[in-house]
Amino acid sequence: MTTTAGFDNAKYIAEQASFIRERMARFRGRLYLEFGGKLLNDFHAARVLPGYDPNVKVRLLKELEKDAEIILCIHAGAIEHRKIRADYGITYDADAMKLIDDLREWSLSVSAIVITRWENQPQAKAFRTKLENRGIRVYTHGPTKGYPTDIDRIVSSEGYGANPRIETTKPLVVVTGPGPGSGKMATCLSQVYHDHALGIQAMYAKFETFPIWNLPLKHPVNLAYEAATLDLRDFNLIDPFHLEATGETAVNYNRDVESFPILRAILERITGSAAAYRSPTEMGVNRAGFAIVDDAATREAAKQEVVRRYLRCACEFMMGMADREAFEKADRLLKELGLDPSYRPVVPAARKAAEDAETAALAAPDDPDAKGVDAVFCGAALELPDGRIVTGKNSKLLHAATAAILNGAKSLAGLPDSIHVLSPLVVESIAHFKRDVLRGKSASLDADEALIALSISAALNPTVQACIDRLPRLRGCQMHLTHIPTPGDEAGLRRLGLNLTSDPVYASRRLFVE
Repeated sequence: MTTTAGFDNAKYIAEQASFIRERMARFRGRLYLEFGGKLLNDFHAARVLPGYDPNVKVRLLKELEKDAEIILCIHAGAIEHRKIRADYGITYDADAMKLIDDLREWSLSVSAIVITRWENQPQAKAFRTKLENRGIRVYTHGPTKGYPTDIDRIVSSEGYGANPRIETTKPLVVVTGPGPGSGKMATCLSQVYHDHALGIQAMYAKFETFPIWNLPLKHPVNLAYEAATLDLRDFNLIDPFHLEATGETAVNYNRDVESFPILRAILERITGSAAAYRSPTEMGVNRAGFAIVDDAATREAAKQEVVRRYLRCACEFMMGMADREAFEKADRLLKELGLDPSYRPVVPAARKAAEDAETAALAAPDDPDAKGVDAVFCGAALELPDGRIVTGKNSKLLHAATAAILNGAKSLAGLPDSIHVLSPLVVESIAHFKRDVLRGKSASLDADEALIALSISAALNPTVQACIDRLPRLRGCQMHLTHIPTPGDEAGLRRLGLNLTSDPVYASRRLFVE
């Protein structure tokens, strides 16, 4: 689906950088700035704010580079339980190392890693050793004693004082992490405590893109934030502290509002002065709303994101990765906007492809190629950059996702549908290898295998090379499958950068999928 740009990155960087500098000047000391959300590759923001650069926060840091340094936090429990970042399919500890590498490519360095809520977990200890052996400074912070009710103990040598102080040199310290619950706020407050103990002026502030405080509470962009945090049980609300203090309506979310009285009391105890902030909204440095240049475009994009999150949650619920409460909330958000999955154009197209596959099989009962794998008929639909939708269905030799990708590449290259991009001989040879040599249950090529086959075939066939040259144009395109993708499909489609959704249906009746 073609979209209109609704967000001005240059305006956002100028607004945000100016606001952060004003905050630094206001406190005339070191500012610990908690960076919520994803520092790099913020694809959620890019989906709901069309035109948003997924790396605009790094561009902002480059703007502030001479005054800023970066601390990276990761929760020891996330390491121990091998928590996965869904958009990459990698663990949080691997994502932390990837983030360090990615920042180096932007000529930005991470001053230190902090493993938070440290209790000598074996996997966390191994991670610390791995980083230290690569020359990276690692600190460990245990659970804060007394938190959240015993302020006297929190702000003492037993609480924040028990954590080692992280050596910093710049007036702006950005504290980020690979995901929510990484201990960013506790790390910031611990540092403010240590700095004040040494006579150094320091203060805390928070950079959170969503919810956008100066959009309406039920704006689709803010509802999309709730849909993106189903596992955290987050919900948006009017900031009661801000309303009481200023008379202005501002949107915030439950965790920040609930923790604000405690946070305010902690800051007052550390600094020995009246509260620096009257509300969690004042505590934030969020200027994203001022960079929206087309509200209609952002509303439409956010609605699409709510549908996408609903489908993802439905699949996770089917696989036992999400609970019923999360799924029911996703359903409520969808209905609140008056939507259903078919609002996403590729959904009905993929389902029609699956129906056509079943119809063809019923019309040709003796044709083995017409029957889906284990009699499950699968469809896929891919929306091209120009808005055209191509489809694919599964067969004895190709997964539905594979067929859709090949058809999309052919369409972009201007090739007729009758041309085989992958030679039947090549496909049959790979199928024979999978079935008879590796003794696999399925000989059908998934998307990852098809991409490898394409790259090899391109060396001998310029027509195939023409298709490969068009594949980068698929990045960011929308795709839907009528079934949960196999690992090979998911890996291949992720590498192509597709925005994938699927129905909560398994592609095979087999319980174990290779």
